[in-house]
Amino acid sequence: MNAADARIAVVFGGPSPEHDVSVLTGLQAVRELARRGRDVTALYWSKTGGWQRVPGDLEAGDFVQGVPRGAEPLRLVVGDEGGFVVAGGRLGRQRAVPLDVVVVCCHGAPGEDGTLQGALDLAGLAYTGPDVAGAALGMDKLAFSGVVAAAGLPCLQRHILGAHTTSVGFEGPYIVKPRFGGSSIGIDVVADLVTAVARLRANPHLRRGAVVEPYRPDLFDCNVAVRTWPELAVSAVERPLRSASGGEILGYLDKYAGGEGMVSAPRELPAKLVGALTDRIRDLAGAVAGLCGTRGVARVDFLCDGSDVWVNEINTVPGSLARYLWVDPPVAFGDLLDGLVAEAIERPTGRHSATGADGIVLRGAGSIAAKLA
Repeated sequence: MNAADARIAVVFGGPSPEHDVSVLTGLQAVRELARRGRDVTALYWSKTGGWQRVPGDLEAGDFVQGVPRGAEPLRLVVGDEGGFVVAGGRLGRQRAVPLDVVVVCCHGAPGEDGTLQGALDLAGLAYTGPDVAGAALGMDKLAFSGVVAAAGLPCLQRHILGAHTTSVGFEGPYIVKPRFGGSSIGIDVVADLVTAVARLRANPHLRRGAVVEPYRPDLFDCNVAVRTWPELAVSAVERPLRSASGGEILGYLDKYAGGEGMVSAPRELPAKLVGALTDRIRDLAGAVAGLCGTRGVARVDFLCDGSDVWVNEINTVPGSLARYLWVDPPVAFGDLLDGLVAEAIERPTGRHSATGADGIVLRGAGSIAAKLA
């Protein structure tokens, strides 16, 4: 298939704390693809898990109350002849939505943790961004830091936090983070471990699991984007700027309150870093991408003290698809999207196969009743 002729769906929203930011990312992608004359369908995933086909010219405010006007309910069907379908009427017939590629613009679980990716694999749909394994690794802060540390890349200590945790091997103050989650949602800075454990009961974002790491007030954030098609490329390094109120960490509102997702967040781009630190960060970003099997466009986040740097986390479906970072080398948003679509077609995720299930074990199994006796 020629990628230029692909029938594209942009999926955004989802039952995630990052739902609203995902809407912004998705609408930006839909608008840019339409502007370039691509065959594009906007698919909205509601906060309650329903699927809707929506007009591509909607604005962010149309989603404030939930499913917007003009939405058409869909279902995602897995298995043979799977895909998105329009629910049938009185005769019970359903019509397939003709699609070749799904551009995933969902931030946070379950759109970024492998759940959506697994469903799309079962439905036989090509999609952009991480596969199931890459998405799951990127969303699990504990597993990701373990892989980074095992590879010998620099990272701060990170320890699982539970109700009975009494020691983590390093002194406070601490940052407490949701183990599974993106962005800065649910992150707390606490003075001691007793307070950290208490946050498990008070913070709803920590209910699925939490990690704790040392809080270093001397560190600042540096981010860089990585794209894997047509070849591995690394963007300029940015230094996100915190709000004038001087919060302890780069918060959710610092990133997204500008109204355009990550595009409007205050930043220093390219970051003004001393010596060879920029090259060091870009090299580490490429190493992380290879380590995690990155696919599509990802953003790798670092912590820096001005002379040294530590890997913090990877965002496998970053806000605004990290389009704002491609200033050196320059990459237009449309070209970035074209690359995502081409990669989804040319380098699809793994397809499930029953090769090897030839019936030999079943023929020799005998009676199940006898095995249970």
